Amino acid sequence: VQLQAFGGGLVQAGGSLRLSCAASGRTFSIYGVGWFRQAPGKEREFVAGISRGGSTYYADSVKGRFTISRDNAKNTVYLKMNSLIPEDTAVYYCAADGSSVFTTRSLRYDYWGQGTQVTVSS
Repeated sequence: VQLQAFGGGLVQAGGSLRLSCAASGRTFSIYGVGWFRQAPGKEREFVAGISRGGSTYYADSVKGRFTISRDNAKNTVYLKMNSLIPEDTAVYYCAADGSSVFTTRSLRYDYWGQGTQVTVSS
C-alpha cells in the first residue's frame, strides 16, 4: 500500500489543522493506521492511531485536542488537530500496519507516507 500525507502548514497557537493520509494499492480497511511525528533533534513519537476495527488511540500529550478518524470508502485517515501549541511543531507521518493487533510502536509499521510539516507559531 502507498500512503500520502498532506494537510500540514503554518498555524498560530490555538489554531487547527486537519491532516489527511490517503492510501492506494490495497484494501485500506485491513490496516491499522498511525500518525507519528518527529521534531528536530527528537525521536519519532506516536501521536494517534486507529485500528482496522475503528478503535482509537492517543498519546497523552494530544488527548482531548486531536481526533483521528477513517473513511474506508475514500481510503483515507484524518487527523484533526485543535488547540495547537508550539510543541506540536514537527513533521507528521502516517503509517499502516497489517497486524491484527494495533500497536503504537513505529518499528512495527510496514508502510509510511512521506511526511507533512506542521509549524505552530507562538
